[in-house]
Amino acid sequence: MTKFRLTAVALALLGALTTEARAVTPDELSHLGADLTAVGAEKAGNADGSIPSFAGSDKPSAGWAYGKPREEFWTHKGEKPLFTIDVGNADKYADKLSPGQLQMLKQIKGYSMPVYPTHRDCGFPDFVEKNTKDGALKSAMAKDGWSLDMATLPGVPFPIPKDGIQVLQNWLMHYMGSGIDWQAHTYVSPKAGGDSPIVAKWKQTNYYPWGKSGVHTPKEEGGLVTAFYYGFIEPASLAGQGLVQRFYYEKNTDSFYYFTGQRRVRRLPAYAYDAPLIGFENQYPADTTWIFVGNPDRFNWKLIGKKEVYVPYNGFAMQRFDTKLTDVLTPTYVDAKVRRYELHRMWLIEGTVKEGERHATPKKTMYIDEDSWVPAIGDDYDAQGKLWKSKENYITPEWEVNSCAPSASIYSDLANGRYVFDMSPLGTGHDMKFFAPDAQDKRLNESYYTGENLGAISDR
Repeated sequence: MTKFRLTAVALALLGALTTEARAVTPDELSHLGADLTAVGAEKAGNADGSIPSFAGSDKPSAGWAYGKPREEFWTHKGEKPLFTIDVGNADKYADKLSPGQLQMLKQIKGYSMPVYPTHRDCGFPDFVEKNTKDGALKSAMAKDGWSLDMATLPGVPFPIPKDGIQVLQNWLMHYMGSGIDWQAHTYVSPKAGGDSPIVAKWKQTNYYPWGKSGVHTPKEEGGLVTAFYYGFIEPASLAGQGLVQRFYYEKNTDSFYYFTGQRRVRRLPAYAYDAPLIGFENQYPADTTWIFVGNPDRFNWKLIGKKEVYVPYNGFAMQRFDTKLTDVLTPTYVDAKVRRYELHRMWLIEGTVKEGERHATPKKTMYIDEDSWVPAIGDDYDAQGKLWKSKENYITPEWEVNSCAPSASIYSDLANGRYVFDMSPLGTGHDMKFFAPDAQDKRLNESYYTGENLGAISDR
């Protein structure tokens, strides 16, 4: 049985758990900026030094500007792996792997994980750190138990979490600027014995109303958490189709889809949770993006503890827009030359579907980074309790907003052997663009993300 490590600090802070999440106490708050970072991570490294102490936000080498490959300007460019985990030595490292990672190593021929030195370089801007401390005593979940009722944003609502839903909300409210704009590919590997993968190219803009300068609460903007626009560029069968979605704190997601054949926008009230996304042969459930997005209300979320795990980190290679997809994507896995793993401390949470609710994956676990609050890996289980899917986010510093974000995601179906490679600008010729808090752009407005506007901007 896997043993989970909790430090003395973590034990003290988690020791008074009740069935109802408590607010942070003034005494607990004093740990922020002392033995904990401003957003709640342990400052110190681990006992053997394989995890170093927190180093602060990563900065690029001189000469970087948006549009230049970020990997070329990373301080640790050119590092070599310390070792590689493969099927031959997987059991040796099993205590620092998720069940999904371990099964992939044993099941997928030729699959391996190159492990590099650990760099704890995911920080936050000063104003996010200040809002985190100013709001920690006031943050609260709503009576429904799953939605965020009070928080000081942009900031980490629960820097010293008491239960699983608080950890998850720290991810759902993760600061990545006021928006993101990028082009990317979604690649779905071929069926067993087949030679025809799905390769789709698309453009997307995300808007975070609470990511703007100042202090914001969940009550603003009509309770809007996030809105995004998604438009297909390729293949021809999907080109021109578009989607806008609006995610809220306390109500269901609004989804509007533009169908080119009908030349009209339709509302899709059920396009959320485990609903399969259009165009991907049922391989891509709606709430799988970035390991988990959307309302968490169908699950009970339990905080298991903190664990040292080899996870995708500093994934600059995944953000190289000048890399060809054909150079890194094989029929069964993504080439190890663009996958980088480091040893980091993760909050482990477990979601189990609530009585009376349904979901295609009734149990899921997520490993969420203590420094960035971004999920690095996740495992999904089927209705029989069997491991079904293993998911990864490549956590990467994004210098223009002084925060980390996923630069790519991989979702592997262990039952049918297929995988989805998504959210990466590889092969597009365009880098991800993160909007600063004060950025001015017509897309940084909630009115852009309506069914009416989708019809106006879509190809006809």
